[in-house]
Amino acid sequence: MTYLHGQHVRANGIRQHYLRYGGRGPVVVIVPGIVSPAALWDHVGRWLGETHDCHILDVRGRGLSESGAHLDYGVDACAQDVLAFAQALGLGPYTLVGHSMGARIALRALRAPGHAAQRAVLLDPPTSGPGRRPYPIPMDRTLAMVRAAHRGEAEALLRRPGQAAWPEELLVLRAQWLATCDERAVYVTYDDFHQQDMLADLACMTVPTHLICAGQGNVVSKQDVQDMRKRLPGLQVDRLMSAGHQLQVDDFAGFRECLARALNPPAQP
Repeated sequence: MTYLHGQHVRANGIRQHYLRYGGRGPVVVIVPGIVSPAALWDHVGRWLGETHDCHILDVRGRGLSESGAHLDYGVDACAQDVLAFAQALGLGPYTLVGHSMGARIALRALRAPGHAAQRAVLLDPPTSGPGRRPYPIPMDRTLAMVRAAHRGEAEALLRRPGQAAWPEELLVLRAQWLATCDERAVYVTYDDFHQQDMLADLACMTVPTHLICAGQGNVVSKQDVQDMRKRLPGLQVDRLMSAGHQLQVDDFAGFRECLARALNPPAQP
């Protein structure tokens, strides 16, 4: 049992909520995706807490973190949240792991001078941006899930044919926590996916960076990997062929192997 607690902290001027696991070992901060509150990563936290001091964030507008029309949901504000969170908790050196939107937030955060991150792991980040192909997961599909959750109908929607098959426990949890997601944040995030240049952020990385991309879903194509390596030649890459965009659900065993490898790279000779 590695779960320790869920807590709030005031950082970057807002209430931020997080889940903590383990409490010992190297520090890891996980930033989830566009409509993935921290609770949907509980199974990852419980595993990772066996070897690491793991913190999973509710990004603003999701889960139990602050939400509302008064907030800026842009990538810059979210990136500052992550940096302020780490500073408020006095985390010291940490590895920043971001999934999807969370990877874009991580890239922007680590452009800031003086951060304490010592490593970054990018999980299937959207590679869309100015002059690049669109993010392949339509905004309408994401909004439909959030709106169904607000009506209390998410579980029925998630069980329809054509929806990604999630284990029963996680499907029920997803339906529950989707209702905490602010629709306004979805609009802003999709705008940022297409207007912000993640490759420019990647080119500024100064810490070892590991990319884990899905073998299905085409969020990160082979050409995208080539483009990313041009900007960051030292980028380490794994592709989990058995999984789609939700790698941590589609093939949890394979995901664990990839993430463990990224967090514990072999020593250089």
